[in-house]
Amino acid sequence: MLGFMDYVQQAFFTSSHWNPDNSYGSLTATARALLDFSTPNGLRLNFSSLSSPNFATSYTLSSIGQVDGSLSYLYTSLPLPFLPSKSSTIPLRSLISGYRQVLPLRRPDEPWCWELWHQGKRIDKKDTLLYGSLYLPNSHLEALYLRRLSPVTQLKISCVSSSALKSGGSILFLLQRDVGKYSTEYLYSTDSALLGVRGLYNFGPDARTDVSSMGSETATEALRRKAEDVFSTAGTKETSTTVGLNGRFSAGAELYYGLLNKSGGMSTGIRFTTLPSHTGFPYTMTLTLNPLMGNLSSTYAVKAGQSLALCSRFDFNFYSYESELQVGMELWRRRNQTQTVENLEWVRRKLVERKDQGWGMPTSISELSSEIKGLGEEVKELRDEYSDENTAGVLKARMTHEGTIGLLWEGRVKELLYSCGVIVDFKRREQIFRGVGLEIMYSS
Repeated sequence: MLGFMDYVQQAFFTSSHWNPDNSYGSLTATARALLDFSTPNGLRLNFSSLSSPNFATSYTLSSIGQVDGSLSYLYTSLPLPFLPSKSSTIPLRSLISGYRQVLPLRRPDEPWCWELWHQGKRIDKKDTLLYGSLYLPNSHLEALYLRRLSPVTQLKISCVSSSALKSGGSILFLLQRDVGKYSTEYLYSTDSALLGVRGLYNFGPDARTDVSSMGSETATEALRRKAEDVFSTAGTKETSTTVGLNGRFSAGAELYYGLLNKSGGMSTGIRFTTLPSHTGFPYTMTLTLNPLMGNLSSTYAVKAGQSLALCSRFDFNFYSYESELQVGMELWRRRNQTQTVENLEWVRRKLVERKDQGWGMPTSISELSSEIKGLGEEVKELRDEYSDENTAGVLKARMTHEGTIGLLWEGRVKELLYSCGVIVDFKRREQIFRGVGLEIMYSS
């Protein structure tokens, strides 16, 4: 489960029109979310608050043999007035990382869209995010400076100060550029004077030039268009088809070199994933290669239903001939709720609008329910996909070829968010269960 500060940072990306998924670092994000999830260790309590649209705080207290904690503060120059901050109203799918549905590429904003003029002078400012966290009692300090330089450029500076590090701390500079069709990243780290570059290229239409394509369509517009297609084809045998590509093929690579230790590395990877216009099961396939270390990794993830996602990963080293296989899943639990008049009101309004086109106007709730049922399961799937009302929690599980099993259950009870997990290792007879923990979060 994402921390509250990470949740606010994701909202900052969304409000500033930045796509974190369109980067080489997110190439295998789906497989990592389904297979590399971390389980709590011991007891951990987290209290957070969005005291104003620009300021957030978070306090953490944990007990793993000894009591420790952290104090975190975040400030953003971009107000987030409509961001759900209460733990009882935050959508679970915004906090829990699972199968990631890649959306069509969005056309970048024009530079003049960011200009704000007053009496002949530009008064606009670049959106900025500041974050700091102090971990006690080790006095470990972390800081983040994030600034949107332009509609396609972003600067990220991460700092760490700790006595455990050799030099006492390190600073990472990351310059990101995303134009939709491709993205590039340039990084420098004071640790070993590391220089690096990463890039990702998306094959297919270019959202910058093809304005009428789906690349310029937002998620809200796609939802509205799909809902209109459902109603426009109700009562007939015809089905609407979406014009455009149903998948996206991407390729990327990274190259880095340490000036002090005179060593370098590289990796490359490809990914194919389906888009929301795909009529079958959504799936994602990736293949990554590290030629210097000899590691080859392939992943396959599929969303087998609204509540179920499956994933597998196979790693192979062609120098040592060692291999590893992992399988995982996530299963969302939904509440059983009966349809109410309020839930059906949005459909009733739609039927009223189409009354002049030959529709009969329902006169009772039972007749209205019968009309809705005749629209097919597509309407229900559409609402469930974008709604968090019926979501109670999610169960994540993974298993390796060595017999190690990881279980994680995340959900919400009243005003509290919780995450509990355990790791089972059948090879350790003396201690099969390890890594048992519980994390409780509350935010206001």
